[in-house]
Amino acid sequence: MNFLRIRELARKEFLQLFRDKKNRPVLFVMPIIQLLLFGYVVNYDIKLIRVALFDQDHTSQSRNLVETLTGSRIFQIDHHVSDEKELTELLLMRKADLAINIPPGFSATIRKGESAAIQILVDGSMSNMASIRIMYLMQILNRYNQNLIKEIYSVRMDYARIDARLRAWYNPNLDSQNFFVPGIVAFLIMLISLILTSMAIIKEKEAGTMEQLIVTPIKGRELILGKTIPYIIIAIGQMAVVTTFAKFWFDVPFRGSIFLLFVASCIFLLSTLGTGLFISTIAATQQQAMMTTFFFMLPFFMLSGFVFPIRNMPVFVQWITYFNPMRYFLVIIRGIFLKGVGIDVLWPQYLAMVGLGVVVFSLATLRLKKRLD
Repeated sequence: MNFLRIRELARKEFLQLFRDKKNRPVLFVMPIIQLLLFGYVVNYDIKLIRVALFDQDHTSQSRNLVETLTGSRIFQIDHHVSDEKELTELLLMRKADLAINIPPGFSATIRKGESAAIQILVDGSMSNMASIRIMYLMQILNRYNQNLIKEIYSVRMDYARIDARLRAWYNPNLDSQNFFVPGIVAFLIMLISLILTSMAIIKEKEAGTMEQLIVTPIKGRELILGKTIPYIIIAIGQMAVVTTFAKFWFDVPFRGSIFLLFVASCIFLLSTLGTGLFISTIAATQQQAMMTTFFFMLPFFMLSGFVFPIRNMPVFVQWITYFNPMRYFLVIIRGIFLKGVGIDVLWPQYLAMVGLGVVVFSLATLRLKKRLD
């Protein structure tokens, strides 16, 4: 193996890559823009719930209930309506996230010592958000019920109960950004390495320079290394940049080893670069390569646990996820960022990525022969 030929081929690849002005925004600007967009958009934190209220009782008890809601600073009553039809229309037009209908006789029922019912309507088109909004509302109602019992009954009522002292480890404030941003770092590494590598051989074929490479004394292994080394360097550089942004821009805690993150990224690149090389061997044009890349990218993303928990997937799909390298890389990168765990905990994920990377890269190497199809 001649390292001089590999160096010159890698140098040629760098020159071709940076000579094209269209590639510069993709390499330097796009990762940062995507990190900022994903970091702010992919967020399950609820800071405001818009409420439409239909108060048919107009008593001190109903006003106290409303004041308890607005006192939480999460619920904001944007609409006071005069009939039930308006509640439905506001939910339908997405002008309200939640609607509350307080029936007449609400206060009188409470004074009798009976349970008073109120109607709660919620926009269930986004089931996850609807569940969180209902949970917040139930917490407010439980607090209101406790205050109501103290107000109505003058005798002190003591009863046995469980006092839960909750503490969330690794993400004390339960910020969605701390969960999603490390995953975005993994996604960006996969995205850039897949797209650029899948174009590596196709560009040579379309430019007509593949024939020149064939007649040179360069060997197949040297061709593969010369083609992939530039993208390894670019991907590692982008990983460093987006990790820095995640730490200092989004204030995501980084408690682990930067060396372990670097090693995991290199192992992960074995799979992504191997997949990109495989795509470049089966595609005839850059358009075909791009379409095939997105065909691979979507399953990698959806079956990684980035957004949807793997345990909630059907059993058959869960078995498929074991062949997804991004599944293991997400566990590693979140463990290093948030938990600060080391190789003693993450070695199964490292081992699985090594196995997948060797298999994928070997298959791509066998397909990529130094000849035209």
